[in-house]
Amino acid sequence: MRVKRGTVRKNNRKRILKRVEGYYGARHKLFKTAKEANIKAEQHAFNGRKERKQEFRKLWIRRISAACKLNDISYSQFMHGLSLANVQLNRKMLSEIAGTNPEEFKNLVATAKDALAKASK
Repeated sequence: MRVKRGTVRKNNRKRILKRVEGYYGARHKLFKTAKEANIKAEQHAFNGRKERKQEFRKLWIRRISAACKLNDISYSQFMHGLSLANVQLNRKMLSEIAGTNPEEFKNLVATAKDALAKASK
């Protein structure tokens, strides 16, 4: 007995073509090109989810670095001082503090500088 696959194939094609609605040209009309476009799009989406995390970390570091320069300390010295002082704030929170509450960030810089001074003695 042969397998006709009528509804299975039709549903698969509909599923793929539904995903690529709005794509340009043949990419949203022809099944083979639509399937290839969908595979590529999913690869880019997967990579984008990984890259987003890297981009945000870079952004937070830039914000912290800019705030550190205003307080006459380098980013690396600031982070090293915080680790010596056992201040366990992540970069996301540090960038938020630097942007919204500069006085509190000055206190953190002072803490880092004190810890660096104690470590150098």
